Amino acid sequence: MEPDASSTQIETPDLTGAYPRLSPAQIDLLGRTGTRRTTSPGETLIREGDLDTDFFVILQGTVLVVEGLSDADGKPPAEVGSDTRILGVHGPGRFLGELGLVDGQPAFVSAVSAEACEVLQISGDDLRRMVLTDASVGETILRAYLQRRILLIGAGAGIRIVGSRFSRDTLRLLEFAAANRLPHRLVDLENDQQAQAILDRSGILESDLPAVVLSASRVLRNPSNAELALAMGLRASKEHTAPYDLMVIGAGPAGLAAAVYAASDGLSVILKEGFGIGGQASTSSRIENFLGFPAGISGGELTERAILQARKFRVHVNAACLARTIEFRDGEFRAEFNESGPASSRAALLATGVRYRRLPVPGLEEFEGISVFYAATVHEARLCGLQPVTVVGGGNSAGQAALFLAGTGTPVHLVVRGTDLRADMSKYLAERIEEHSGIEVLLGATIVGVEGSGTLERIVVELSATGDQRTFDSQYLFIFIGAAPRTEWLEGTLALDDRGFVLTGADLLDFPPELSQLGRKRLPLETSVPGMFAAGDVRHGSVKRVTAAAGEGSTAVAMIHEHLRLLRDGFAGARWSAGR
Repeated sequence: MEPDASSTQIETPDLTGAYPRLSPAQIDLLGRTGTRRTTSPGETLIREGDLDTDFFVILQGTVLVVEGLSDADGKPPAEVGSDTRILGVHGPGRFLGELGLVDGQPAFVSAVSAEACEVLQISGDDLRRMVLTDASVGETILRAYLQRRILLIGAGAGIRIVGSRFSRDTLRLLEFAAANRLPHRLVDLENDQQAQAILDRSGILESDLPAVVLSASRVLRNPSNAELALAMGLRASKEHTAPYDLMVIGAGPAGLAAAVYAASDGLSVILKEGFGIGGQASTSSRIENFLGFPAGISGGELTERAILQARKFRVHVNAACLARTIEFRDGEFRAEFNESGPASSRAALLATGVRYRRLPVPGLEEFEGISVFYAATVHEARLCGLQPVTVVGGGNSAGQAALFLAGTGTPVHLVVRGTDLRADMSKYLAERIEEHSGIEVLLGATIVGVEGSGTLERIVVELSATGDQRTFDSQYLFIFIGAAPRTEWLEGTLALDDRGFVLTGADLLDFPPELSQLGRKRLPLETSVPGMFAAGDVRHGSVKRVTAAAGEGSTAVAMIHEHLRLLRDGFAGARWSAGR
C-alpha cells in the first residue's frame, strides 16, 4: 500500500506519555479489582518470557525494569547479573508492563523490586477487560503501553535473535519480528561479544542457529515463522472446528477493519495473515489524514489498536499463515494454509494486499534477504548503521524511506527512473528530499548492475540523458518500484485482471453471473465466486490508501451480512462452480 502523502514525517515520536502517574481516582478504580500487598527487596514481579503476567501499580517504593534477568529472586538489584541491563525506574503512582500484557504476548522485559514496596496487583485478564471497556483509565494505560513498545524497539530490547547477519534464516527471523513490531535485537556471531556467552549459557549448538532466546530458560532453535508467531502470541492457540461465519485472509487495514466490524456485529470471524499483521501500512511513520486523529497516528499504533479491537470482539487472529488454496465445497469455503491447519467459513473476504515488485537486475537474487530490503523501519536502519545505502523508486514509499534512513545519519542515494521527482511523489515530500544534505538524487537513472562478495558492496546505474554508467558504494538496497497483488494462489479460482488484481462487482459484467440460485445480483465488492469478497489494495480499481482500504473492509461487511441473510433464508443449498 502506497503511504498517504502526509505520512512522511519521521520525527521522533512524543514519548512523554510513556510513563504517566495515575491519579488517586484512577488508582481507586483499579483497586476495586486488585489486591494491595508488600514486596520484598529483589522480588521479581514480572519475568521476561512469561505469559499472562499480572499488572502492578506502585504505591510506595521503587521498581527496576531490567533486561537479561536470569535468577534474581531474593537478590538485591545490584546482584542480578553482570549482563542485566536496567531500562527504567518506576516510583509511586506509576504502573508496570507494556503492550504485550494487553496483546496476549509474553513479557519482553522483567521488573524487580529495588526495595520493599507496596503495590496494587491486578490479574492480566482483569486489566485487559478494563483497558478495553473503561475509557477513564484504559486510554492512559494503552497510550503508555503503545509508546513503551516504541521505546523497547528503539532500545533493541526484547527477544534475542542469535545468528549470523549473513544467514538468510537469521534475516528471515529479523524481518518477521520487525514486520510484527516485536521488540528484538540481533546478537551477531560475526561481531557481538555477547554471542558466545549466550550460546554457552543456553546450550545452543552451531547446528541450532539461528536461535531465538525468549528468556533465560526458553530458546527456539531455528524456528519457522509460524513457530515464532505461536511463541509470541501472534497465533490463536485454538481455533473452532466448526465453520466460521467469516474468514478474512490478509490482516492489513482492509482485513483488520472487516474483522473488527464483522465481529462487533456478532459474527464469528477468523483472521489469517501470511506474514506481518498490519501489512505495508504498519510501517508508515505517521498518517496525518486518518479520520479522528488530528495530530496523526503512526501505522504501527493504528495496527496495534486495531488488533486489540479485533481481540476484544473475539476474532481469532493468526499470523504466519500463508494461504495456498481456497474453494467452495459442501456449502462452505475451505482454505488451506502453510504451517497451519485449514479453516472453513460461510463467507470469505480476500484482503491480501500487494507486495513490492522485484528489481530485474542480474545477480540481485544473491543479495536478497541479506542486503536487499522492501521496507525501511527502525530494524533495517539498525542493520545499516552509518553505511551508504541506495533507495530505488519515485513514489511516496521510496521518498519516505530515503528521508527516514537519511535521518538516522546514513548516506542515501535515491535512484529515480523518471526525470521529475514530483511526477509520482507529493510536492511536500519532494521538497524535503531536495533540501536534505544526506540524500543524493539521481534522476533519469536505472540500476543495471550490483557487485559484492557475500554482501552488496557497489551499485551500477545508467543515466538515460547521456547513456553513461556510474558506480558507487552501497552496502544495502531498498526497493520501492511499484506493487503487485498477492494473488498467484488464486489463479484458476476466481477472475483476475491482466495484472493479477481481483475483479469485483461492476468489473465482472462480462463474466457469467452464476448468482440466480441466490436470488440476487452480484454485490459491489463481490468476486466472481458468490460469497467471496475482496477489499483493499488486492482489488482491481481500489484507491491505494490506508483510509480507503479500511473503508472498503468495513463496507464489505454490510454485503457479507446480506449474503449470509440469504443463506439463512433458504438458499443454503445453492451450488455454483468457481472459476474464470
